[in-house]
Amino acid sequence: MKIAIIGLPNSGKTTVFNALTRGTAETTAYASGQLEPNVATVKVPDPRLAVLARMFNPKKTTPADVQFVDVGGISSGAGQGGGLPPALLNYIGGADALLHVARAFEDDDVAHPEGSVNLARDVESVDLELAFSDMAIIERRLAKLNAEIGKMSSKDREQRIVERDLLVKLQGELESGRLVRDVELNDDEARLLRGYQFLTAKPLLLVLNIGEAQIKSPPDFAYAHRQSDVVALAGKIEAELAQLDDDDAQVFMDDLGISEAARDRVIASSYNLLGLMSFLTAGPDEVRAWTIRRATPATEAAGAIHSDIQRGFIRAEVVAYDDLIRAGGMVEAKKQGTVRMEGKTYIVKDGDVCHFLFNV
Repeated sequence: MKIAIIGLPNSGKTTVFNALTRGTAETTAYASGQLEPNVATVKVPDPRLAVLARMFNPKKTTPADVQFVDVGGISSGAGQGGGLPPALLNYIGGADALLHVARAFEDDDVAHPEGSVNLARDVESVDLELAFSDMAIIERRLAKLNAEIGKMSSKDREQRIVERDLLVKLQGELESGRLVRDVELNDDEARLLRGYQFLTAKPLLLVLNIGEAQIKSPPDFAYAHRQSDVVALAGKIEAELAQLDDDDAQVFMDDLGISEAARDRVIASSYNLLGLMSFLTAGPDEVRAWTIRRATPATEAAGAIHSDIQRGFIRAEVVAYDDLIRAGGMVEAKKQGTVRMEGKTYIVKDGDVCHFLFNV
């Protein structure tokens, strides 16, 4: 899972990146014009792995991971001035989701590009820049389609007309202030748009970057868009906490009234937005979490491990995590009848401990 961190200049994007990744990236680099992103991979917190590791005593334990990409600031008015820089657009376009850092903190030493802190204005400004980018993609594609449609055979022409009509519909929605992820699409329409990488179609987590004084009473901000969520965190404080060992960090978190590390909350919200979950494998060699989308059948879950397992799938041996822990081990779980044999169409559930049988 790749998440691109975006926002206006001086919103605290890189500070939030450091908080989420325990990184030490230079927070003033983008202000000097740097476009090369900061990239870090973070292990997804999952306490179930530690419990399974004690049960199976494996050679290694491997959590799922998520990659954060911190890109340069999005300047207000970029869309009207020719669009986002191609390099920046490339980094954002390749992400599975966006994490928009919006500034809610006051700091006289950190100038705001608009001269004042205003959450509603800044969030709308970034959404508008993303929408301008999507509209530019649509305009270029429509120009090409309109030039080609009259020269095509009837079968190809029909497909292109369907594509054109859908793009015209989205163009109107964007011009009226709606985002692509707010538009109801059927399965065929969603499939047709899959290759476009529209920025306003991506799930978005809005992170309100608050100051220390706002921790106990963060701003109540409503972001009424589909596939979106809002999380408040004190980026500067969380970045400092991320540099401490867990025991020292917990002491400071207790003093500040922070109940959970920012990275844990952000990853949990991101998983939920993307419709992701983890199934588990456990044995003497390795205990591991595997990330899949919800409603994934057993054969596709097997493919997350290796394509050969999916290709030669026979059946899946499955036990729910809670049932396994209550039983105290796999042998006991089998005796209690909680270990099941499932076929290709079984929908894997979060926390299922799976062993796939296959033959290639």
